[in-house]
Amino acid sequence: MQIAYPTLAVLAAYLAGSLAFAVIVSKAMGLADPRTFGSGNPGATNVLRSGSKPAAIVTLLLDALKGFVPVLLVKLYGARFGLGDTTLAMVALAAFLGHLYPVFFRFKGGKGVATFIGVVFGIDWLLGVATGLTWLIIAFFFRYSSLASLVAAIFAPAYYLLGDRVAWYAEGAVAGALFAMALLLGWRHRENIKRLLEGTESRIGAKAKPKA
Repeated sequence: MQIAYPTLAVLAAYLAGSLAFAVIVSKAMGLADPRTFGSGNPGATNVLRSGSKPAAIVTLLLDALKGFVPVLLVKLYGARFGLGDTTLAMVALAAFLGHLYPVFFRFKGGKGVATFIGVVFGIDWLLGVATGLTWLIIAFFFRYSSLASLVAAIFAPAYYLLGDRVAWYAEGAVAGALFAMALLLGWRHRENIKRLLEGTESRIGAKAKPKA
């Protein structure tokens, strides 16, 4: 039975990640489906464009928690079930992939920023603080959520490898998962990158427009 624990942990993380809270929270609060306006992305930034800050905050927290909780559980209790760093990395990636490709929503999910932040907090709270601050600083000065997300994603694996780790190479699976998530996040933001280069990207707090 012990051999099955890593598989169960990864599956549970993916299912948790598949909960599209932008859609769930919007429906519960009587708001329009975030997939029908703005960028069409089921994420906290697009929920904010509905005009409801409370809904956006709740969405952000829940999306972060579904990345944070599975990783933290493996980190705290995994050893007794034989779950090591490789499983931790796989759980982190599974929760992130669940958000991007949710089984409950026809595999059409968000871009993964909040879940990514939750994952890095679960891996190491200092890593989470550094990554979160990077997002906040870029977002504050440039007012582009997509740009802040891309910069934070790039810096997260760098922060991890540059941390005070005597044997960081022993945790290569975790570093690999962070790099993989950064690449996936960049891929999911490819349209945003195009708009940033064209100067047409929407700024944080911009009024929502119906999705074409």
